[in-house]
Amino acid sequence: MESKEVVKVVGFWVSPYSLRVEWALRLKGVEYEYIEEDIFNKTPLLLELNPVHKKVPVLIHGEKVTLESLVILEYIDETWKQFPLLPEDPYDRAMARFLADLGEKVRALCSEGDEKERTLKLATEAVEKIEEELKGKTSKFFGGENMGYLDLALGWISHWLPVWEEVGCMKIVDPIQFPSTTLWMENFLNHPVIKEKLPPRDKMYSLLPDFDVGQLL
Repeated sequence: MESKEVVKVVGFWVSPYSLRVEWALRLKGVEYEYIEEDIFNKTPLLLELNPVHKKVPVLIHGEKVTLESLVILEYIDETWKQFPLLPEDPYDRAMARFLADLGEKVRALCSEGDEKERTLKLATEAVEKIEEELKGKTSKFFGGENMGYLDLALGWISHWLPVWEEVGCMKIVDPIQFPSTTLWMENFLNHPVIKEKLPPRDKMYSLLPDFDVGQLL
């Protein structure tokens, strides 16, 4: 039975990890209240909900609080069964989690801000694995024609990574080297749910050079 408890998301406007939670809820047609957090001057609400990490996003569902965006995605998928995000097949589910974790490692490398050559090498190797997973697919997304867990987990590559590439004067996703990944990025950004919920790039450029990405989760 579908839960009717009040749903709230505590997030930050530019956080791809907050937005992946919102995207999941929107794909499933779940109504929610969004609470913008000031991560530069953290509110008592965030400190109460996430006292250990003090990060966004936070999902509040009735009396239950769930932390960390990938964990939240799985919670959403288990709670609201319509529009499944994770594949049914156990192996496919395991691979989706593996590649999502790989994407998080790329994100961590991009946020380190030092050892540029090492960062570029390791991030490119990770994208090569993503390209391998997409290569030969005729569908728009990782799991088919419908967006799923892995698309949401890796969605930051489409909108955020190009900004970080420009700010850091590096190129990780080369369209010639990674044509399948590039096409997937375009399909992701053109999905109606994604298009209506993306942070403006001009605001991102003004924020990211001095922003500690580690404040996001």
